[in-house]
Amino acid sequence: MAGNAAAPAPDASGRAPSHRAPSRRAPGTRRAPSRRRRRWVPPQHGAWAMLLVPYLAGLLTAGFAWPDLPLLVAWIAGYLLSYYALLAVKTRRLGKFRPQVLVYGGTALAAGATVLLARPELLAFAPVFAVALLVNGLFAARRDDRALLNGLVSVAAATLILPVVAVVAGESPWSTNEVAAVTFLYFAGTVLFVKSCIRERDNAGLYAMSAGFHVGAAVVAAWLNPVYAVPFTWYLVRAVVLRRRQYSAKQIGIVEIASSALLLAAAAIAA
Repeated sequence: MAGNAAAPAPDASGRAPSHRAPSRRAPGTRRAPSRRRRRWVPPQHGAWAMLLVPYLAGLLTAGFAWPDLPLLVAWIAGYLLSYYALLAVKTRRLGKFRPQVLVYGGTALAAGATVLLARPELLAFAPVFAVALLVNGLFAARRDDRALLNGLVSVAAATLILPVVAVVAGESPWSTNEVAAVTFLYFAGTVLFVKSCIRERDNAGLYAMSAGFHVGAAVVAAWLNPVYAVPFTWYLVRAVVLRRRQYSAKQIGIVEIASSALLLAAAAIAA
């Protein structure tokens, strides 16, 4: 989860170096707002889908209860806390990210405490989330946070919000097994698809793995519920066909928005 260096400033005599064109804008005049946003909002658009889609799928399956509102706050704040905490571990610069850790940590603690007061049984999920965070931390410490295994662990942790939403609604955590399984399959496939399209486009082995995974995922999803055959057939086509042409990250992001909406529509029908 660097822009180009700015043109050098004039020297003490007021003359700019002759081998470079002078900057056309004062440093920081246009990019400052973007940099300030990045200080508090991670530039990881796909992470928001991985946060919100499982949460919404849980609501569609288990129903809504008032603790779902502070749960959403705790869920988002917890992600933001983990992002900046792991970034601090990766860069070895805790002081730089201390404000974000304190603000998001305090928000997650307050909202989480509200949820736990209403549903104390949710503490049973804490060890699982802790293990996932530990794995993420180990990869961050090695500066290998983009590793495939790390991505799949993050997907598993995101999927775990489904049974949490079920418990908040007063339902059994096992009532979301089906939709949790297909949600995991979708996002795990997305990790492979995006890697094979952007960062490891020339990796034929990863492309084969992605295509094979999507074939298996389509079979499993259709077996769980025929409703899911439609979105997972599209996910398979997406993984195989779109990989053949080069697309920008923005274009792939638009495809994934549509793919996420398709999953939620299928979950609503299957509920």
